[in-house]
Amino acid sequence: KIYYKRGEFMKKLAIMMCTACILAGSGVIAAETTGAPNEGIKNPPSKEEIMNRRKAHEAAFEQKLGLTEAQKIKARELRIQGRQKMKPVLEEIKAKKQEARMVKMSRIAVQMQEEKLAQIDKELAVLEKKANEIRKQNMKDFEAILTKDQKKILKNMKKEGRKNFERGHHCPPPPPCPEQMTPPSVSK
Repeated sequence: KIYYKRGEFMKKLAIMMCTACILAGSGVIAAETTGAPNEGIKNPPSKEEIMNRRKAHEAAFEQKLGLTEAQKIKARELRIQGRQKMKPVLEEIKAKKQEARMVKMSRIAVQMQEEKLAQIDKELAVLEKKANEIRKQNMKDFEAILTKDQKKILKNMKKEGRKNFERGHHCPPPPPCPEQMTPPSVSK
């Protein structure tokens, strides 16, 4: 009979179990990495591809609405003006987000960090609200150059876009508004 010293058997058993796990794991890793090195990984599109897609999307949008040449020119001018209005707000948002990342990475006290992040969040909320107001104004300006029929088409396009967005994002339906909710009838 073989007698082991106290605890020696457990050490050997633990070492054997670790060795078995390592060997089993290395087999799985080897099986997973035998494919092509970048298989399934897509390269991000180049700026040129992005611009081509944007122009194609813009042309399809203009065609679907049936814009005249004058409307197309005016829409492009409005888009450029809208970008110019939006650019400083977006830069401020980007700077605030960077500031929040720096605060999170800093080694200041947790309470001070939370206070700074709360202040940054408030400022970001104001900036986001400002950006949304600019977007809404840009849309109003664009709709002002459209005819009644084109406005109807645009409204339908927006509905269709919302449906596609919800279908792709699996969003739950929004909760009912308090005005829409009726209290249950109480029977006596």
